[in-house]
Amino acid sequence: MPGTGYNVYKVQYPLGLQDPMMGNETRYHTVLCVETDAEERGQVFHVTGDLVSGMRYERRDVDPSQTYHAMTYLGRIRSEDYPERLEQVLQTVPPPLRQRAFNPKTMTTEQIKPDGSFYSANEPKPSYIKCTEWIEQRAIPALYQHQLLHSDLDRASQLALE
Repeated sequence: MPGTGYNVYKVQYPLGLQDPMMGNETRYHTVLCVETDAEERGQVFHVTGDLVSGMRYERRDVDPSQTYHAMTYLGRIRSEDYPERLEQVLQTVPPPLRQRAFNPKTMTTEQIKPDGSFYSANEPKPSYIKCTEWIEQRAIPALYQHQLLHSDLDRASQLALE
């Protein structure tokens, strides 16, 4: 039936421990959540891991016992695009690579370049890419680029038929 689909949210969960190398700003574990029924069941799509070993893409069921900090409505996904097409697109979005390593010369963990070498003292360093940046800067834009997020599912279904 045209116009059927599921709500998609960006959800932020409190972290058990803040990363001291990320500054004073409070950070959250950020995920995409597709709500599949009125009891708030659904699936979570996110990256997990850390900056020393790198991150990996993961899909899991919503844990109803988990308390979230914030939930932002992003739009709806057509039922015919969920979960297969959504999963296909998100799997093409590269997860954050290893971004830190222990430097035996300084005896500290430092930011590294994509090739694994350390930055020099005066060399500019890019911002870290963690779960929040992956969701906001990579995953959500990819969903819009592939026309998976919609504000009007009836219109989206009409466009898909054209």
